Amino acid sequence: MGATFDLVTEPGSTPVCSRAGCSTAANWRINWRNPRIHAIDRVKIWAACDEHRDFLADYLRSRTFPVRVTGLDEDVDQLDDPRHEHDAPKNDVGERARSANQR
Repeated sequence: MGATFDLVTEPGSTPVCSRAGCSTAANWRINWRNPRIHAIDRVKIWAACDEHRDFLADYLRSRTFPVRVTGLDEDVDQLDDPRHEHDAPKNDVGERARSANQR
């Protein structure tokens, strides 16, 4: 599936920080995924300014989501979750049905 990044709405515009109430230009990407619902190749992205970079990353880490902070132009193809490598998310109906039948 790849990265989800929809913060630039007009060509040539600079993304703004994803922190609520902040309108500062972003310099960082907070790449993350929720392993309970997203496949390993799904990467969600928040933009962050210098001031809110650590706040946003720590917010996601506190929920045990895999997180990687990168420069604004650096792509991330996937985020591994080393604690749960064998537990692929069951976000596809066919996968859930197959798993239930195998019990």
